[in-house]
Amino acid sequence: MKPNVIIINPGDNVAVALEDIKKGEKVCLPDNRSFEALSHILYSHKVLLADIKANSDIVKYGEVIGQSKSDLKRGEWVHTHNMKLGEE
Repeated sequence: MKPNVIIINPGDNVAVALEDIKKGEKVCLPDNRSFEALSHILYSHKVLLADIKANSDIVKYGEVIGQSKSDLKRGEWVHTHNMKLGEE
């Protein structure tokens, strides 16, 4: 299956959507692994690659870009509604 996300850095726990991915569709990784999208993921937005607990680091570009506001599941859309930025 053709990848529909890109992982920018091997240490990232999010991938970036290369196209809109509808809830229930497969998120297809470059290494041929796949899993179900639990949310609608817009083009260029982040999708979580593994389950994480509340207040865990969100890592993109190999850098921490924020923390999760709650427990999150693999396949969820990651954005400001469920991610704390900076001093929030």
